[in-house]
Order: sequence, then structure tokens, then C-alpha cells
Amino acid sequence: MKVKAKKTTKNRKSGKRRKIIVTVSGGFDPIHIGHIRYIQEAAKLGDELVVILNNDNWLIDKKGYVFMPESERVEVLMGIKGVDRVVPTDHSPGEYFKDRSVCRALEMVKPHIFANGGDRKPDGDPVPEVQLCERLGIECLYNVGTGGKVQSSSWLVSKLRKNKQKV
Repeated sequence: MKVKAKKTTKNRKSGKRRKIIVTVSGGFDPIHIGHIRYIQEAAKLGDELVVILNNDNWLIDKKGYVFMPESERVEVLMGIKGVDRVVPTDHSPGEYFKDRSVCRALEMVKPHIFANGGDRKPDGDPVPEVQLCERLGIECLYNVGTGGKVQSSSWLVSKLRKNKQKV
């Protein structure tokens, strides 16, 4: 995907230019080069980049483990050029099976753009985030980053486990 130039939006009342807020989301556990490329390209789409981080409860419910604690993932993400804020989700233990979405965080941040990485597709299963974005007028962009799945946190953890067994 070619990164679009920043849009200029104006506040209807004052006529002044508004800051374009972009969000990305993920577990980022562990963070890898595909995440970095995704985040850096998303940052070019607006004036402020907010990373919605799936919390430890979400990861435990989805994968059964946490590789990097939430506090460390927040610190690493904040160290990436272009990241302005990190907002961890508020998922409770066991909630993943009822609501695995980041809708509550999107409603709180109220971005102009919700940028999705290379492994997400607009024509996939209907997801709550897409429905919410349509309702709130948030633009959903897909294939942000280098396109396709460059690397996977699960692949990295699996590789580590295999190498550990060989030792």
C-alpha cells in the first residue's frame, strides 16, 4: 500500500485545521520487524499515532501465555519513532471469548483513521471494529506496512521453543 499524504480536515465551527489521529492495534507480543514497519507507515498517515495494545488478559485468553508483560510492551512501543500514545485495552480475564474487539478503545480515542496491518483484509469476516468505524465515520485502511504477513509473534515464540528443545 502506498501511504497517502496527510489529509487536511477543518473544524466546521472555527475553520481551523484539525489534528488527524491515527490508530493501530495489536498484541505486539513479542514485537517484531513487521510491527515496526506497520507502526511507522501508519504514523505517516496523520499527525498523532495512538497504539491500542491488547492487554495481558486478552493475550492469555487468546494464546494461553504472555511473552512480554504489558508494561514492557508499552515501554517498547513508546520508544518507536512516530508513536505518540499507547492505550492498553481494558479486557478482563475470560472476556476474549465474549468480546475480543478493540471497540471500547476506539470509542475512547475517536481517531480519524484506523490502520490495519498486512494480515487484515477488508473483505474478511465482519468484525465489530469495522461496524463501529462505519457508524462513527472512522476511515479503515488495510495492508498498512509492507504488505502481507512479514513476520509473526507466534512464529518467533514457536521458533524459540523449538531451539530451546534442541539445547
